[in-house]
Amino acid sequence: MDELLRINNLKTHFFTKKGVVPAVDGVSISVPQSSVIGVVGESGCGKSMTAMSIMQLVQKPGRIIDGSIELEGEDLLKYSGDNMRNIRGNKISMIFQEPMTALNPVYTVGRQVTEAIRIHHHDIDKEEAKKMALDIFNAVGIPEPDRRFNSYPHQLSGGLRQRVMIGMAMVCNPRLMIADEPTTALDVTIEAQILFLMKKLQEERGTSILLITHNLGVVAEICDYVYVMYAGKVMEQANTFELFKNTSHQYTEGLMKSIPKITAEKERLYNIKGVVPNLMKLPKGCRFCPRCEKAMPRCFMEEPPLYKVKTVVKNAGEHYARCFLCESSEVMNDD
Repeated sequence: MDELLRINNLKTHFFTKKGVVPAVDGVSISVPQSSVIGVVGESGCGKSMTAMSIMQLVQKPGRIIDGSIELEGEDLLKYSGDNMRNIRGNKISMIFQEPMTALNPVYTVGRQVTEAIRIHHHDIDKEEAKKMALDIFNAVGIPEPDRRFNSYPHQLSGGLRQRVMIGMAMVCNPRLMIADEPTTALDVTIEAQILFLMKKLQEERGTSILLITHNLGVVAEICDYVYVMYAGKVMEQANTFELFKNTSHQYTEGLMKSIPKITAEKERLYNIKGVVPNLMKLPKGCRFCPRCEKAMPRCFMEEPPLYKVKTVVKNAGEHYARCFLCESSEVMNDD
């Protein structure tokens, strides 16, 4: 499958008065054409900052200090501000975490969608832009699109606002859509509808999706391949079926155990002991070792590379884990 986006050794650091915060510290991610790629991890692991780096929306004191972000072979980090503005919303779109804050409260949702169209297509007039907006409202399942077109964000439910955000992200037929926690604060019924909608649009339009989430249930539902991040680094990456069948990193194992089970009536909900480390005071060795139940003395002294793991699912592709328990002769070059 052809590669649409390639992030290689991305480093986004924040230079504060108290020290340097390596929010994203050597992350490499591949997004093939027409695929759904998941990026999973706890809050503060760097997944949202990876998305903001792709969009070049990192604000001071943050700065991308190393790596490359290639879209169809072109390094976006070499683009000027004007060039990136042409790419955002056109070739790459983004659904932000909270639609109530992402949408402008003083403009109708219809106006916001039509503006997104006309910014990238100067030859389209207002009437044609409105028709395109109404078509996309229909496509994303917004009832009574003519009436909703003139609604303000506060007049819509959370689910409808999220559909507007998805419509705005899809209206210019982007090559890549980044969805940052797209179902946060939605109830499970609406969450299922939104995920189904995103998958449906992805299949119909061939758009690739980079899905950022902390919810492994969401990952299992729609993702083809998954990257598990912790403290700014990728700890494990694998095909979704392979990851669930052959979990190889203790952090991923902890995330799996934390999923509530319908059969566990009286069992206490599992939690990973400890907390995410302060990024300015990272452990010397493996970043997860202070919380790991299988940590060895070596883990506290050396940082493990990404080791290639033997797959158990047929045609699962490559599986890597950053753990000495997976040590083998083959190491992924992630320098």
